[in-house]
Amino acid sequence: MERMAHVLGDPQDTSPVIHLTGTNGKSSTSRMITALLMAHDLSVGTYTSPHLEHVTERITWDLHPIDPEEFAQVVGELAALEPLLLEELEGDRPSYFELLTAAAFAWFAQVAVDVAVVEVGLLGRFDATNVAHAAVAVVTNVGQDHTDARDGWRRSIAEEKAGIISPDRPVILGETDPELRPVFEAEGGDPVWWRERDFGVETDRLALGGHVVDLRTPHGRYEEILLPVHGAHQVDNAVCAVTAVEALFDRALEPELVREAFTGLTLPGRMEVLHRGPLLVLDGAHNPPGAQAAAETMADEFDLSGRRRWVLGMLAGRDIEDMLGAFGVRPEDQLIACTPDSPRAIPAEEIAATATKRGLEAEAVPDVGDALSLAWTDATAAPDGGDLVMVTGSLYTVGAARTMSRRLGLL
Repeated sequence: MERMAHVLGDPQDTSPVIHLTGTNGKSSTSRMITALLMAHDLSVGTYTSPHLEHVTERITWDLHPIDPEEFAQVVGELAALEPLLLEELEGDRPSYFELLTAAAFAWFAQVAVDVAVVEVGLLGRFDATNVAHAAVAVVTNVGQDHTDARDGWRRSIAEEKAGIISPDRPVILGETDPELRPVFEAEGGDPVWWRERDFGVETDRLALGGHVVDLRTPHGRYEEILLPVHGAHQVDNAVCAVTAVEALFDRALEPELVREAFTGLTLPGRMEVLHRGPLLVLDGAHNPPGAQAAAETMADEFDLSGRRRWVLGMLAGRDIEDMLGAFGVRPEDQLIACTPDSPRAIPAEEIAATATKRGLEAEAVPDVGDALSLAWTDATAAPDGGDLVMVTGSLYTVGAARTMSRRLGLL
């Protein structure tokens, strides 16, 4: 990746980069950071993954996806450089993710963004995005994902995520496990700010459609901030975002600008409510910590009088029973298993069979759109409109469901 970037003129060095890693919350925190920077009249390039409906969502300018024609032009420019790239790479062909990362950095340089907000694809140290040198590094958390769960896995994952830290540059750590502190501090970042020690959430009050929070940061305090999204975990992401922007500016932020940034915040596919009465929620929880956070949010923030109906599709590497347990799927719930559009997808029939063995009512409808349509038809037929349709298990599942929701007139 470094050699490919060099051929392109090292576009990753043309603007300061806020670099994010973490098991969960990277994309949400990236959008929050971007919104905060935009409120300060900065031009912001944001690179996240995966996309929900179209690949252009991964590369945005002020949260607007790159125009498909511009995307084609940037990719075409990379293709024109193929002979030079292959010579520099000694015949090795870059991966899909490496090419997208190169395209993002190249486009951000072309449009001259003031700041780039870049989300790691996997772990950190050897991720393609780590060709950039972080002006600020953010680690949202360390949880169980992409791991065999052998002894010491938390420390091993932390060591890889710590690889995005630049010496003598700020580090924002949403992870609170004190046993992992030496791992992150060993990379030489300065200062190193820990959630709950150096910054945190002072109060979190439920409000209509979200939360009203008071945040404490190294540079200041922000009171009565409306965060119009669901989930207490998003409040933790928000304080990480504010602290990261403080670190970039090396000063407190104007509270009114923080309020302005968060007032219009949207997080597609993250406890995203598309309809009420019946309630339709899309959430990309794809590992046990994410599933548990989704279950807690449903219990704490949604008043349900009807039946819970799950549209669940997952990728390989997930323990189906663990995920069902973390989501809290109950025997009285309806579960429709589907197969997201990915070569790594777990077949719907396998999910349904596992659920049935647990005593759950489950059926397999492989197509995500068909699964959602079935669940939605059943929910709308309920007499009081009090049912919940929850689409989850993978961002690939959520992306396909968003597309179907458009066809159903729900989005």
